[in-house]
Amino acid sequence: MDTKLYLARHGETEWNVVHRMQGFKDSPLTELGKQQAEWLRSAMDAVPIDVIYASSSPRALQTAQLVRGDRDIPLETTEAFIEMGFGIWEGRLQSEVQTEYPEQWDHFWNNPDKFGIENSETYAQMQARVIHKLQDILENHAGQSILIVTHTVIIKMLMVYFEGKEMTQLWSPPEIHPTSLSRIDITDNVPKVVLHGDISHYQ
Repeated sequence: MDTKLYLARHGETEWNVVHRMQGFKDSPLTELGKQQAEWLRSAMDAVPIDVIYASSSPRALQTAQLVRGDRDIPLETTEAFIEMGFGIWEGRLQSEVQTEYPEQWDHFWNNPDKFGIENSETYAQMQARVIHKLQDILENHAGQSILIVTHTVIIKMLMVYFEGKEMTQLWSPPEIHPTSLSRIDITDNVPKVVLHGDISHYQ
């Protein structure tokens, strides 16, 4: 059976605009963020989708609802796909974090195995919860088309997983822009990446 898996990031948020760390915390979608979700909805209107899973963070859930539109598609929320927890960095400007925690900032981008700050998740902890839920979804929806609406680090980690790359390659291009779309086709448990961070639906 062929399973089609679509991964979409939430739309632009108010904290994205000012480069503030989000993680478990949330901020509302901007008007552009809502428009980005509508662009993705238009692009996917003719794409068969059997089920949608969304991070329980409001920014991701609202994006999923906008992308679904008036189609009768089951939509489930899950904490397993919330953004990686950034601990004491959450709510702070990236520039402040980079200045005050230069070593851990470097680890976050370049040495994932060494990253860890007060109250944060490690990359390994994040990976464990996401992959466990992914495997559950793929087993329960084999042969179907699935859309997951989630966050940057989660999508990056999933793409590393499907591409068979090391975690150290997680931040290699492409960038995961708001509502960017990735697609993985899975046949006989073998994944094939069809799209990675695509934003051709932007208008």
